[in-house]
Amino acid sequence: MLSVLFGSKCREQVLQFILANDTGYATQIKNFYLIGLDPIQKQLEKLEFGGVLVSQNVGRTIVYSFNPRYAFLEELKALLLKAREFYKPELKENLIMIRKRPRRQGKPL
Repeated sequence: MLSVLFGSKCREQVLQFILANDTGYATQIKNFYLIGLDPIQKQLEKLEFGGVLVSQNVGRTIVYSFNPRYAFLEELKALLLKAREFYKPELKENLIMIRKRPRRQGKPL
């Protein structure tokens, strides 16, 4: 949807994932979208270099989140949310319903 503006569908996917989860790391995003790791890592690096994202090391993992000092952060989030309205229903639901912790053992589905 926004790949024309962002220059890459992968960049839009990375931003949508981080918007939905507040944070994200490359392998987590790769597993969600089922795409290659290298393009995701490149987009994360470009977005961090541009000041849109910030990173922090958590053990051996680099976790990314939106830079609260980015001048157009609220506008970017509004644009991403508006674009999400036009996504397929399954993708919208998956973005919203990402599990952040494991299911209790024995809990019914």
